Amino acid sequence: MSASESLPDRASSADGPMTIGSEEHKRLFCRMLLDSYDPYKPAVIDWPKLEPTALARLTGLPFWDMAVATEEIAGRRMAALAAVAEDALIGEAVALNAFEERRHKDVLGHMIRFYGIALKPEGPPPPAIDPLWGFLRTGYGECFDSFFAFGLFELAKRSGFFPVELVEVFEPVIQEEARHNLFFVNWVAYMQARRGGVAGLAFRGRCLAALAVQAWNRLKSARGVEEENFTSAGRDTVGIDLSPRQFLQLCLAENDRRLAGYDRRLLRPRIMPALARLACRFLREKKANKK
Repeated sequence: MSASESLPDRASSADGPMTIGSEEHKRLFCRMLLDSYDPYKPAVIDWPKLEPTALARLTGLPFWDMAVATEEIAGRRMAALAAVAEDALIGEAVALNAFEERRHKDVLGHMIRFYGIALKPEGPPPPAIDPLWGFLRTGYGECFDSFFAFGLFELAKRSGFFPVELVEVFEPVIQEEARHNLFFVNWVAYMQARRGGVAGLAFRGRCLAALAVQAWNRLKSARGVEEENFTSAGRDTVGIDLSPRQFLQLCLAENDRRLAGYDRRLLRPRIMPALARLACRFLREKKANKK
């Protein structure tokens, strides 16, 4: 599968076909992000009081340090790309993406202070890296993490692991990640389509390298090595016992649901859904072989 998610040259919907890489495509994926902005303010969130058991569950989760660090890194990397973007509309959209990532950190910060969650002291900011490389790594990483986060969030709602009032606070944050993923895969496809020759090959190579690095990081994290993402740390703590296949099916359903409301001409993330569907087929066959 290619770094641009095996994208077609044209995308169609009831509104008619659209050429990937066209000005229409650029306006569509940029306006999607800009026009769906939710102006909520972390400082005025009314955090619900939690019963002792629910509070212990919240404070005992192991990933708050990683969550805060991840949002800080994402915000910095996206802001760096926005600062050097040659296209004004793309720059505006990426700047909003950066703002929303930093707002996610603010939401976490207010929650951590309100509930008295202990964190390790925040370390120095990571060294700056090439803006394009940083954005590619962050974008692919968010596509991986969010796919599983959608399922974990739905599990938390179904299980009553957290009170409904607390789950509702984070609903805008989770939906913003779906928007970010949609913007990212369309941005990658647009940038690839606009390049040709050696420049196109070089861009595709950087995409593949970023995809490989983030996939390797997530694999190491799944094997218990501390890394950038935090979604894998929470699967065993949300309170519902699901088989791996059932969990992947839930992630697929939630991914589809969260992206369903956006223009069908926009390209959807394909890598994680394709891998999840492949894994589901393997798991089903493996179960059948045991009978």
